[in-house]
Amino acid sequence: MLSLRACRAGLFFWSLIFLLRAPLSAQTLANPVEITVDARRAPSGIIETTMYMPVRPGPLTLHYPKWIPGEHGPTGPVRDLVGLKMRVDGKELEWERNASDMFSFQVVVPPGGSRMEISLQYLVPSREGGFTSGRSATRNLVILSWNQFLLYPAGHPAADLMLSARLRLPQDWRFGTALPVARNSPGTIEFETVSLETLVDSPVLAGAYLRTVGLDTGPGPAHYIEVAVENEALLEGSENLTLEYGWLVKEAGALFGTHHYEDYRFLLTLSDHVAHFGLEHHASSDNRVSERSLDNFKSRSSFGGLLAHELVHSWNGKFRRPAGMTAPDYQTTLETGLLWVYEGLTDYLGSVLAARSGLWSSQDFRDDLAATAAYLDIRKGRSWRSLADTAVSAQVLFGAPAAWSDWRRGTDFYDESSLIWLEADVIIRQQSEGELSLDDFCQRFYGSSQNGNRVVPYTLDDLVDTLNSVVPHDWKSFFEERLGRKGAGAPLGGVEGSGWKLVYRDEPSERFRANQKVSGGIDARYSIGLVADRSGAVRDMLYDGPAARAGIVPGMKLVAVNGLNYSPERLREAIQANGRASEGVELQTERQGYHQSHRIQFQGGERFPHLERDPSRPDLLGEIILRKSK
Repeated sequence: MLSLRACRAGLFFWSLIFLLRAPLSAQTLANPVEITVDARRAPSGIIETTMYMPVRPGPLTLHYPKWIPGEHGPTGPVRDLVGLKMRVDGKELEWERNASDMFSFQVVVPPGGSRMEISLQYLVPSREGGFTSGRSATRNLVILSWNQFLLYPAGHPAADLMLSARLRLPQDWRFGTALPVARNSPGTIEFETVSLETLVDSPVLAGAYLRTVGLDTGPGPAHYIEVAVENEALLEGSENLTLEYGWLVKEAGALFGTHHYEDYRFLLTLSDHVAHFGLEHHASSDNRVSERSLDNFKSRSSFGGLLAHELVHSWNGKFRRPAGMTAPDYQTTLETGLLWVYEGLTDYLGSVLAARSGLWSSQDFRDDLAATAAYLDIRKGRSWRSLADTAVSAQVLFGAPAAWSDWRRGTDFYDESSLIWLEADVIIRQQSEGELSLDDFCQRFYGSSQNGNRVVPYTLDDLVDTLNSVVPHDWKSFFEERLGRKGAGAPLGGVEGSGWKLVYRDEPSERFRANQKVSGGIDARYSIGLVADRSGAVRDMLYDGPAARAGIVPGMKLVAVNGLNYSPERLREAIQANGRASEGVELQTERQGYHQSHRIQFQGGERFPHLERDPSRPDLLGEIILRKSK
């Protein structure tokens, strides 16, 4: 047994070790962290960072952001972080990666050290997928996501850690961002000091050919579209966005009743050489579409739905956020079970706003709804997986291959949840005899007179309570039943209750036809049960559908249709002919060097989803998309 003196000495020793190993104090640093991002080599695929961070002697843990807001998973591209060096007083320090957390680095600050220099490089990926961690730079433009270029000290909430940022761009490049600018001198942009949370939430779009388009939105915060393109000629027509997207902003204001940002910027990248997606931020959004998207109204209406979705996220997802999806830093695992609200309600409201603002016609709105309802209605994976599970599993479903998505189920908490929110809207309108709607819920739940970048968390009970304040109903059971349901059939109560029916015809809608033209392939899931690209590669198929029963699987390549070389048009003609003769279709496939023949037997010809008016019910869909602003 140790003596009392020995025990006291041991206690002092281990207390000292604990203090030395503790992370940098969570209290506010005396000075902001300084960060300079040099993007002058971005066209060559390299972005360089230099940071100066206040420190104190002893062990220090630094994090590279792991859970990226809006991406709903641990998607921080740490594998593209290279060239990491840390110095104090000019002396390079040895650092060590945490073996149980690849996003954390440990270093010991020597006695007397008060300021650490950190240098690192980010290798811009050449791959297209992966949201912001995919391809983000070309010869003439770059989209900069600050989380990719920095480390931050453990123990500091992102909302409290202050940073002063500088950015260097190639000569004569212009930029757009929601970050407030302090000084813009030749070669360097200096931003106002902001929190780490605000910095990560404020990407920068920059390029040789960038135009700022001010939107005609009337009173209230200013709104802009920052358009960057690969060559200057592609900017033609961008000035026409002023009126079109001005109505989108007005309709969003009418829906929510207030704004909570000083101004807002749609960052719009038109390029065939970056990843295509949209990502929400508090006072901006990162929207990346193909370079010819301004050429005609149909293309503009397509990305109009994207911009509408991301704008709604400023209220639903950024201002108000599920409690399980709020965290003090970017290392904490998020609970995504309420993504059916975060993404599903946003999906529904984004479509409604696209129609109300005129970016979509009423027919576009119905055609989009028909396509959503149809593919979800035949989803075989719902026999084993609930919609709730797709939300909980979001981090593993994002990036899942298209192959067998019908059986796996993907991120269905977007589209299927939008059907549930349509049904909620219909219930409110029916029970209030048209006096109230989901708009009233939005104003109560998301409306606020306070501006600024802040997060107001919510739970399912908060959601239910607000809905009950609009129209009393067993809302909790309503959601639980639809989220937990397993078995055939999508939740089509909203479609049917709004005065429409899902039907199938042998002619595609204009929207379906336009999507097929863009993809160049064939979507025959409602006839023979497969989706193939222009070359014949089978991308996805209906589990246990006609093609699957004939032995076709994803990964095969269609090489012939009824003995003739494959083309989407030839396959389409063969399916049409089956509607007249019911002789089936003979397909030849190739996979891993093996060739096979498949006889597909099915009923009818081509089938495409449409909504058909049900005259026995009021047309609530028409009322839902009526313009509200003046």
